[in-house]
Amino acid sequence: MKLGLVASLNRPGGNATGVTMLSNVLTAKRLELVNEVVPSASAIGFLVDPNNPNAAAETSDAEVGARTIGKRVVLLRASTEHEIDIAFAALAKQRIEALVAAGEVFFESRRSQIVALAAQLAVPAVYNREFASAGGLMGYGSNIADAYRQAGIYAGRILKGEKPADLPVQQTVKVELVLNLKTAKTLGITFPLSLLGRADEVIE
Repeated sequence: MKLGLVASLNRPGGNATGVTMLSNVLTAKRLELVNEVVPSASAIGFLVDPNNPNAAAETSDAEVGARTIGKRVVLLRASTEHEIDIAFAALAKQRIEALVAAGEVFFESRRSQIVALAAQLAVPAVYNREFASAGGLMGYGSNIADAYRQAGIYAGRILKGEKPADLPVQQTVKVELVLNLKTAKTLGITFPLSLLGRADEVIE
């Protein structure tokens, strides 16, 4: 709605509808997860794309979430490939011991770069769900396959004659936690049993 694509989720109007995924509302949970793994970290880096329309909300959620767990959050802003390198250099310089990446499309497109930099600096991090499959330590977020399934259903209904304006925007509510044991071993990290028990998928 903030982008003006639809009038509201229930009544999109115009000629657009679709499926939206949870994003900034997951930020506080990601902070909690990384805090479980690195409880000794006094500060947690938060990587955010300032050009994303949700950046302000994501940043606010990160700051509130950090206060809730008694930590300090350090904002790391990046909207280009080069700025990601700069953000990680700042993370290293400030000796930040943990990282949370905002769930943004741009970061998804730079997944390999971000995961590689975190591994290079040996920084425990939590990202969107798919990052864990790319070598990230932890992934927590909406199931993209489920979102694609819902989008496919809508595409079929529209092809059969229904109007997008009459189809409420759907929101995926299926959220999954994926842990990468191989990366944890490389970082010298042992996941708490309570965290392993909550994982939807464990990569060995």
